[in-house]
Amino acid sequence: MTTDISPVKLTRALLSVSDKAGLVELGQALARHGVELVSTGGTARALREAGLDVRDISDLTGFPEMMDGRVKTLHPKVHGGLLAVRDNPEHVASMQEHEIGAIDLVVVNLYPFAATVAKGADRDEIIENIDIGGPSMVRSAAKNHASVAIVTDPSDYAELIEALDADGGATTLGFRRRLAAKAYSATAAYDAMISQWFAFADQQQVFPDMLAVTANKREELRYGENPHQKAALYIPAGPHARGIAQAEQLQGKELSYNNYNDADAALELVSEFRDGPPTVVIVKHANPCGVASADTLIEACQAALACDSVSAFGGIIAVNRPLDGPTAEAISGIFTEVVAAPDADEDARAIFAKKKNLRLLLTGELPDPARGGLMLKTIAGGYLVQSRDNGRVTREMLKTVTRRAPTEQELTDCLFAWTVAKHVKSNAIVYAKGGSTAGVGAGQMNRLESARIAAWKAKDAAEKAGWAEPRTIGSAVASDAFFPFADGLLAAVEAGATAVIQPGGSIRDEEVIAAADEAGLAMVFTGMRHFRH
Repeated sequence: MTTDISPVKLTRALLSVSDKAGLVELGQALARHGVELVSTGGTARALREAGLDVRDISDLTGFPEMMDGRVKTLHPKVHGGLLAVRDNPEHVASMQEHEIGAIDLVVVNLYPFAATVAKGADRDEIIENIDIGGPSMVRSAAKNHASVAIVTDPSDYAELIEALDADGGATTLGFRRRLAAKAYSATAAYDAMISQWFAFADQQQVFPDMLAVTANKREELRYGENPHQKAALYIPAGPHARGIAQAEQLQGKELSYNNYNDADAALELVSEFRDGPPTVVIVKHANPCGVASADTLIEACQAALACDSVSAFGGIIAVNRPLDGPTAEAISGIFTEVVAAPDADEDARAIFAKKKNLRLLLTGELPDPARGGLMLKTIAGGYLVQSRDNGRVTREMLKTVTRRAPTEQELTDCLFAWTVAKHVKSNAIVYAKGGSTAGVGAGQMNRLESARIAAWKAKDAAEKAGWAEPRTIGSAVASDAFFPFADGLLAAVEAGATAVIQPGGSIRDEEVIAAADEAGLAMVFTGMRHFRH
């Protein structure tokens, strides 16, 4: 039986924190309201050094801290003081019989498990940073939130102090409920991080029997993929790779769900070239519509824009080098939603500052395209989980299957086109020549149509640029999966491609190879496909 006994006047608080930020100010506020401070180890020391009276936990329990501090708060005088139902006569009688005093406030943040893992500590140190007493106190206090306030986040100290000042040193039930909800989220996330470490790092499991996933809300977004949908951005709890979610936004409107999704697609693709020459990626609706590498960023930008200037309107641009003034000027020439870059010089920042609605994101170091990890997708009634597509091919892995082997330039174009095709929605066809895309066919229900659309886009780009011929003439063409029939390859021949890169593995490979030989094409197999749905 529990009843609403709100508000609760604080008489005793138990403080045990690993993060000492704001601790002294909180202790001083509690002391000002006449609250007895009970504390442990380093927390008690920090409070005493600030001139506050503190009672040791060992004095409260009658037992010393022992076993290297592993056992200090796991005691009936602690948990009895937290869990007792204040208006239950039997509980009150037990408290009196065993001289258990009520604890009205617990302030705990847990051992830094995630930080210990992140710094590369050895296994023994990691295990020692699994908190036991802290989560136990948090859960006890949160369960009995009818009487006890539980604070697990230093960012809540200010609200707690304000509440005490407003209510004469008491907490209200509504406030305690909010704190309890947050506390259970904190212990759930903490246990999930430990579970993940045991499963993935310690036991080397790819797909554990129970997958615990936790994240912290960074912000609510204006809306989801469509205005009638709601959306928010969450950041994984614990160690994780940095990406578009951690980028610093220097200017522009708030990012939308679609902005984040498209910017992530652009950043993931440009990161494939993080150790390569200056590269610019333009994305529209999560598909690249122009990608180019060149000697300078401005040249790469101009080449990428020329691939499909129509689709680039209102697109997302990512670069693999710090932005300079000339490149920023070129980007400013078209309507762009988001620009993502490792950094930007003063000239670039000044140019973009004139575009008030353009979002400029600085990412710092680009993500590692070879990194591991899991990808989750929701389906009705469950989740699909897979490892990241970090597969890459090198020249040595390619198998020439036609009579004519590709030239060095064709090989270079093949690998460029293949890298881009990996990030194009299936069915994907990408023509590339001289370090830039010539045409991109994305998301069609058959490969033939993707090949035709990409060729048509190349012709349209040539007409708009005033070129004598489309860049598909003499290009390499990449297919994210095998050609099931020769028709898609013949469409590439018609577009002017001279080299083909594809996974191979179709039951009609011989038919496709024969068609390539008849057309004089060079074709290589990767033995790897890159479906993207």
